[in-house]
Amino acid sequence: MTETVLEIKNLKAEVDGKEILKGINLTVNYGEIHALMGPNGAGKSTLGEVLIGHPNYTVTDGKILINGKDITHAAPEDRARAGLFLAFQNPITVSGVKISTFLRMAYNNLYPDEKMPLKEFFNMVKEVMKDVDMDESFITRAINDGFSGGERKRFEVLQMVILRPKIVILDEIDSGLDVDALKLVSAEIKKMYNQKVGFLIITHYQRILKDIIPEFVHVLKDGKIVMNGDKNVSDRIEDEGYDWIKE
Repeated sequence: MTETVLEIKNLKAEVDGKEILKGINLTVNYGEIHALMGPNGAGKSTLGEVLIGHPNYTVTDGKILINGKDITHAAPEDRARAGLFLAFQNPITVSGVKISTFLRMAYNNLYPDEKMPLKEFFNMVKEVMKDVDMDESFITRAINDGFSGGERKRFEVLQMVILRPKIVILDEIDSGLDVDALKLVSAEIKKMYNQKVGFLIITHYQRILKDIIPEFVHVLKDGKIVMNGDKNVSDRIEDEGYDWIKE
């Protein structure tokens, strides 16, 4: 039996007094790929940000558990230590903080017992940078400072690979990527999937799902999951849109 990593139980959340998530139930296990689809404004990105603990959102009901541990109200860093990772749809710029400093600090916080030598760590980072087609010079630049949309997404994937999470949430990871970059990103996702990492891929279109085949597809409308299925659901959405899906 596959061990459960992430359980979302009747999750409700609001922002500025407006309810966005209206009772989400979803389970993601080790080594599974789930796709969460839905029209604009359905609450897809909100779900990702609530799961990672974004302070703008208030959970009003339900639970988030990782391996049975309740992290509903945990700090974002504690969720990361529990194995959760979110690649943001719109990664922010952090001026004055070098990528090298950020990655080293994040890695040491997650794996304090490893004591990886500095040279060995940065050799590992440089290898992954090659895999996602980021020039080594980026390691001395501030986080996302002057980065293109595609470069920001590559950096999200670089973090994902280096930090070795157990459950990965990808929010519109394919936006801003050209065809070649999307293939590189997909290859890294497949590597981690083969290592039994669980994925929740949040997407509006089917673009990334042509290469990363989801075992489970969930459709979110107006803050609720209104359909669960497989790849056939995403195929039909590409052909017909969302109007055929009734709540």
